[in-house]
Amino acid sequence: MADLELPVVFHFAVSIAGADGSGADAAFREATGLESEIEIETVTEGGENRFVHRLPKAVKHPNLVLKRGLTSTSSELVKWCKATFENDFTAAITPKSMVVSLRDAEGDPVASWSIDRAYPVKWSVGGFDAMKNEIAVETVEFAYNMLKRSV
Repeated sequence: MADLELPVVFHFAVSIAGADGSGADAAFREATGLESEIEIETVTEGGENRFVHRLPKAVKHPNLVLKRGLTSTSSELVKWCKATFENDFTAAITPKSMVVSLRDAEGDPVASWSIDRAYPVKWSVGGFDAMKNEIAVETVEFAYNMLKRSV
């Protein structure tokens, strides 16, 4: 990629540890939530009310949100979601690593974000409407502990 080329947002890939990395488990139409923010605590200095200190607390992340066309139950992602949501917490939730990669025209990564200890926290299907000719879309939201930018 030339130094002056800017990446386009529509060419990206998502990989999930344990999935084969192809087909439905790698194809998403939208990925959002790649964000880190440091929480700030405001402390007023005692006896010197004119001094206010803004101190860092912890890094927080919003949920990673992935959207795609509704797929079959044989998908590894669907199996993971079913194991998380349908076991009534009789088994431990299994966190996994994920990578979201922005790609250039040749398919090579120009930026990647590693997501550690992700697990599904919301799984929904878009509304149905007999008057629309649209693909059914499922949305999966993941909580995660760490976001690292590479490449």
